[in-house]
Amino acid sequence: MAESASRGETSGERILVVGPSWVGDMVMAQSLLMTLRDRHPGCTLAVIAPGWSLPILERMPEVDEAIALDVAHGQFGWSVRREVARGLRGRFDRAIVLPRSWKSALVPFLAGIPRRIGFHGEQRFGLLTERRRLDKSVLDQTVKRFVSLGLSAEESARGSFAIPQPRLMVDAGNLAALRERLGLSASPAIGMMPGAEYGPAKQWPLEHFRSLAEALIAEGVEVRVLGGPKDVEAGDTIVNGLMGAHNLCGKTRLADAVDLLADCKQVVTNDSGLMHVAAAVGTRVQVLYGSSSPAYTPPLTDNAEIHYLAVECSPCFERTCPLGHTRCLVEMAPERVHRAIHAWRATIARS
Repeated sequence: MAESASRGETSGERILVVGPSWVGDMVMAQSLLMTLRDRHPGCTLAVIAPGWSLPILERMPEVDEAIALDVAHGQFGWSVRREVARGLRGRFDRAIVLPRSWKSALVPFLAGIPRRIGFHGEQRFGLLTERRRLDKSVLDQTVKRFVSLGLSAEESARGSFAIPQPRLMVDAGNLAALRERLGLSASPAIGMMPGAEYGPAKQWPLEHFRSLAEALIAEGVEVRVLGGPKDVEAGDTIVNGLMGAHNLCGKTRLADAVDLLADCKQVVTNDSGLMHVAAAVGTRVQVLYGSSSPAYTPPLTDNAEIHYLAVECSPCFERTCPLGHTRCLVEMAPERVHRAIHAWRATIARS
């Protein structure tokens, strides 16, 4: 059954975006939405995506309507897709399909949306009315690929177009309630995000996070570890026995993470979905890259510092280290990140 959250009426072209299935990708999709809003004033923008993403979409002022498509992982969900498509019939002029899978293009096709645009993918002949070739040498970043689908094929092929930086709205009232409920102090806070959904080859060692947390707490900084239910044990490893450290993993909703990250002075994070959230609320981001590349999925902000050792075997883009040593992250010392945090604090103090 489809659930939606609507935000007002507009006129002009009616555009449906089929969104991605990862937190970070959903944040990067805002760059496309911002581009569409800028290029087509007065358009109506709706996004269809997994239900978990609605709290993120509700923080994007460009989105007029967020529509949930809840299909269990690994299931085709024919009846759900058909029902959602039935509710979309006659409502949109154009659909932009961001994922490259066959099933992601099915709802706009079943809904009879006249223009359906996406990249060549899994045998999508007929499902899309405009199938574009993906030139990875030109569209060398995920966000560029998203934005390009909102442009003409000619402009997309050139690859020289602006990429707006995502900017999520912050709920000050919710933040105040979270501070009280979670027992957070008014001290300057630094967030830590030890998780990475893709796999352990993207995760800085927990002992490094722990060592950095100890050094920061000794300086009077509050440490907040954020993540989902899968990260609870990792959070415990970082904060156990440390006064002034809070393991918030599994205790907050995705929308809460937006507000809590906006409240942090800086965050230390793997290349993860929450990294993109932190960047999109303007918080200083210290990003740790191992198996992935900062050239492919960089934080879309001017307020970030990249930590990347570029050892000879990286980026491998594997879920687990194929060589078994994860040197790309193990050899990234906590002292390096600590120095970077201090350097930025000193710069802000002088400005």
